[in-house]
Amino acid sequence: MPEIVSTVTSKGQITLPARVRRHLGIAPHSKIAFFLDDPGIVRLEAMEFSTIADLSGAAGTLPTPMSWEEMRAIAREEQAAAAVAPG
Repeated sequence: MPEIVSTVTSKGQITLPARVRRHLGIAPHSKIAFFLDDPGIVRLEAMEFSTIADLSGAAGTLPTPMSWEEMRAIAREEQAAAAVAPG
């Protein structure tokens, strides 16, 4: 596995080397995700959706608008039910 080094600026920014961008298929304005694995290990993945507009309609629509708190409550209830369900 090749080692590719990049420098962190005083603002905490880095430039992704061209070889990394090509490997991940990253173009200007692409979004990337960082996953913190074991101590000292960080994974980097290109995201499939480059803008929030790309996600429009992906999850369907609600019959009536709900607040974030209502949605969180439903999600908590579903998680609790799944945790006690046999399987």
